[in-house]
Amino acid sequence: MRTDPPVPLPAPRLDVPAELVSFIEGLPEPHILFDRQYRIVAANAAYRAAFAPRGTVIGRTCYEVSHHFSVPCDQAGESCPLALSRRSGQRERVLHLHHTPRGEAYVNIELVPLRDAQGEPAFFIEKMEALPLARAQPARQGLIGSAPAFRDMLGLVARVAPSEASVLLLGESGTGKELVARAVHEASARANKPWVVVDCASLPESLFESELFGHEKGAFTGAHMAHVGLVEAASGGTLFLDEVGDIPLAMQVKLLRLLESGTYRRVGSTELRHADVRLVSATHRDLGAMVAQGRFREDLYYRLCTFPIALPPLRERLGDLPLLASALLERLTPGRPLSLDAGAVRQLARHPFPGNVRELRNVLERAVLLTDGDHITAETVDRALSVGLLRRSAPTLPPGPVAQPAPPSQGASLRQTEAQALRAALQAHQGSREALAAALGISVRTLYRKLRALDEDGSSAG
Repeated sequence: MRTDPPVPLPAPRLDVPAELVSFIEGLPEPHILFDRQYRIVAANAAYRAAFAPRGTVIGRTCYEVSHHFSVPCDQAGESCPLALSRRSGQRERVLHLHHTPRGEAYVNIELVPLRDAQGEPAFFIEKMEALPLARAQPARQGLIGSAPAFRDMLGLVARVAPSEASVLLLGESGTGKELVARAVHEASARANKPWVVVDCASLPESLFESELFGHEKGAFTGAHMAHVGLVEAASGGTLFLDEVGDIPLAMQVKLLRLLESGTYRRVGSTELRHADVRLVSATHRDLGAMVAQGRFREDLYYRLCTFPIALPPLRERLGDLPLLASALLERLTPGRPLSLDAGAVRQLARHPFPGNVRELRNVLERAVLLTDGDHITAETVDRALSVGLLRRSAPTLPPGPVAQPAPPSQGASLRQTEAQALRAALQAHQGSREALAAALGISVRTLYRKLRALDEDGSSAG
């Protein structure tokens, strides 16, 4: 519920200790002091500059100033730190979307109750800290959204980012896991240190250890000089392991050693090196199921999963679709004013977007190319969606096993057996590579990596 700002109330006649008012005035961060009726009785200069540069806030309620609500936050669908504090009897932290002179902005709020001689809360102090990780309005970069599912996710990011805890980002492909990982890094004490991304799905098993930990000169054929690994390159900063579910089993134990001891060795060296990195990892896979199947180490799973964060798919935050579409259009067509008709937005909202925000961006890019004027219409969006659905209309595998390969020959290696099964799957499948990867239970990148290896084996055999 939102209403126009009411006429400011006169300042309440309350016995507010002058020392308390002086204390919050001297704090560099925005602070307000309010009573049990939510009325602001003091606000320091930092708060006035950030949230009320042209008007008074004394005597007005905190929820009216911050949100333009006519009722307390918890009665308007928001979390209310005062209500939480009354129930818990202690300080509380929440993430709010505040009105500012520059539009809505995310703000971390920490509320502390101040008790009277009888032990009852008499006043409350709120500290407000801007959270530049995300925006609730179109922007050229960063996370964008205001839907409840997005805000819940962002609140977890804001809590864990300042710590050193390992973070595991879970979500479907296209939900923005790398953007969230970058936000964790930028909100941490390591923000000015290296940010290093490891695409686990694209690294062949034979090179994984060397790329991650480095190697010495002469460690293997072709190692003509020493090589600094990605762990060493990330020293002091954040190491982001994307698609961690694709890490080969043989390498998982070495990654576990790094996490447990903070040490590693370059390939071809006996020297123990120390790593100072904060680890953030991400996957679209069900790691719990992989652990149960013996495809992922249970001990590594628990080391990675210190603080898991689930990223909501686009279908769970459809309220953000117009906002995301506007932001993506700004990024796709800088300098060209282009907007979506109401019908175009409705057409987008009817699409399930299995590829999430990444798919939305692709659809909009096609729509831009199909548009000559300043407005994208519903018909154009329909054409853009149809083009994207052409490959999905190809035949897909029936339910059940992908194929029934011939039994492996006696003495065949695991690699040979896997190659045999992959060839059988290719012969039986007539659809897209995306559909084949889904049927095999692997990512598209992993499928292409295995296909390249298959081609190389075939070439060498010939």
